Amino acid sequence: MPSSVLQFQGAKELLETIGGETAVKITKIYEKKDKKVTDEEVAKKLKLKVTEVRTILNRMHYRGVSCYHRTKNSKTGWYSYSWEIKTRRVLELLLEQHIERIEKLEKKKSFEENYALFSCKKNCDYIPFEIATEYLFKCPECGALLEAVDNKKRMKDFESQLEMLKKEREKIEKII
Repeated sequence: MPSSVLQFQGAKELLETIGGETAVKITKIYEKKDKKVTDEEVAKKLKLKVTEVRTILNRMHYRGVSCYHRTKNSKTGWYSYSWEIKTRRVLELLLEQHIERIEKLEKKKSFEENYALFSCKKNCDYIPFEIATEYLFKCPECGALLEAVDNKKRMKDFESQLEMLKKEREKIEKII
């Protein structure tokens, strides 16, 4: 496993989508300890209520990112939960995201390479030549005049994004 799952592009966003900013903080706490942590420990460190921490851990559990071990206190009858963050699962979800993003970027790049695109000064949207003629070269969103777009910079941006995502995908695949 890498020193931190959060080193990968998109891991933080993925965790935030699952459980908000606190999910990222919980993951950091777990990675520092490198062993199971109780929800009480996490709540104390983050200065949150235990119920708030459990809610987030349960959201993470639903996605397979966290799992728990339940033990019963024989004196009080209360259960205590120790949690583990499944960094491998985070990487699997991230890999799925990367593959999807790469596919979308390649389709978008291919489309933009093969069509003359037009846009207004406000950059409302990029419109292919065929559709721009239907609108008489007026933006359908704001009514401004459409002008031809130079795709060279966008193509370079697509290339660099694709390169970065493919490198990360390879790193993740090696780890998994």
